Amino acid sequence: MDEPNNTGTPESHDGAPQAQPESTGEFKAADFQQVAHTSNGDGTGAGPNLDVIMDVPVTLSLEVGRASMSVGQLLGLSQGAVVELDRGAGEPLDVIVNGALVAHGEIVIVNDKFGIRLTDVLAPAEHGSDDRKAG
Repeated sequence: MDEPNNTGTPESHDGAPQAQPESTGEFKAADFQQVAHTSNGDGTGAGPNLDVIMDVPVTLSLEVGRASMSVGQLLGLSQGAVVELDRGAGEPLDVIVNGALVAHGEIVIVNDKFGIRLTDVLAPAEHGSDDRKAG
């Protein structure tokens, strides 16, 4: 039986390196096991058990707007400079989770801190990556 050495080249039991077989350019599809669905806790038995991912951290961010400028314009900014964004006052903000747009909302103040009131939660099929408005 061949055993790989620390270089990844197979060796026979006597320690002599063996030649690698030439690739024929053919590929074999990988075989994967089906994931069994378990009860989701409501008694229907449908759907995967999501309890295992409930503690996975995600990053939620709010986008007020974007602006495009040249490097020269960027380097010309100083304290007190105002940059006009592409979003009008009063328009809903984008709620982005791990780079994907998932909702829209408006800024609120809660106990002297900013918060967001969700005004529109997108269906999963509508979720898009954060580069949807680049530029």
